Amino acid sequence: MNKIYLKIRRRDRPEADSYWEDFQVVAEPGMNVIAGLMEIQKNPVNARGEGTTPVVWEEGCLEEGCGSCTMIINGEVRPACSALLGALSQPVRIEPLSKFPVVRDLVVDRSKMFEALKKVKGWIPIDGTHSMGAAPAVRFSGADRLKLFELAQCTSCGACLEVCPQYHEKSPFIGAAAISQVRRFDGHPTGAMQKGVRLEALMGEGGLDDCGNAQNCVKACPVDIPLTESIAEMGREVTRYAFGKLFGM
Repeated sequence: MNKIYLKIRRRDRPEADSYWEDFQVVAEPGMNVIAGLMEIQKNPVNARGEGTTPVVWEEGCLEEGCGSCTMIINGEVRPACSALLGALSQPVRIEPLSKFPVVRDLVVDRSKMFEALKKVKGWIPIDGTHSMGAAPAVRFSGADRLKLFELAQCTSCGACLEVCPQYHEKSPFIGAAAISQVRRFDGHPTGAMQKGVRLEALMGEGGLDDCGNAQNCVKACPVDIPLTESIAEMGREVTRYAFGKLFGM
């Protein structure tokens, strides 16, 4: 077992200033960042031997499937559950995501992500679809099913937005995650019945035109969603849709 030094950026409440607090934990082999935070929670004493408040964070599945524990660790945005303490340089610097309002310590408010999904109707309607007409009977190929499944892996963790230079508090940009979900739902027979609505959203404020094509998003995605591929595909779809409207096609 080794002593691991953690340097955590904390904030007691949303309107308060942030501050750094140092901790020391005894780490067993294979211990991840979440386990280190749990050790602090059990014994909230900082590296100076002073009693303090337990560090607050979010977690869910602990297997890189929910995205809730995503934070900035040694300058890299990543899920804390798959970040092993023994593989990290010390002191391990842990910070909350910077593109979302901090609620407390490492907990952030990702509501902006879900507002973006609402804007693009990031779901497949079920109730009341009879009034929209019948969805075409389509047999998916194995490749098509795999593609939709790949896009469905998004956990709304916010990693792609954290590294995006176009995504910040003064920008209306909806970000790569929402754009990729448009591709996902437009690719479903029932979802495609609202394809025009979603493409209109991508043509509006905060849509595709706000993407600077930095391509940081695809590198940061912890589940390897082809985000830049989705952005390019939606760009082509928007162009076809716009020409169709212009020429009545």
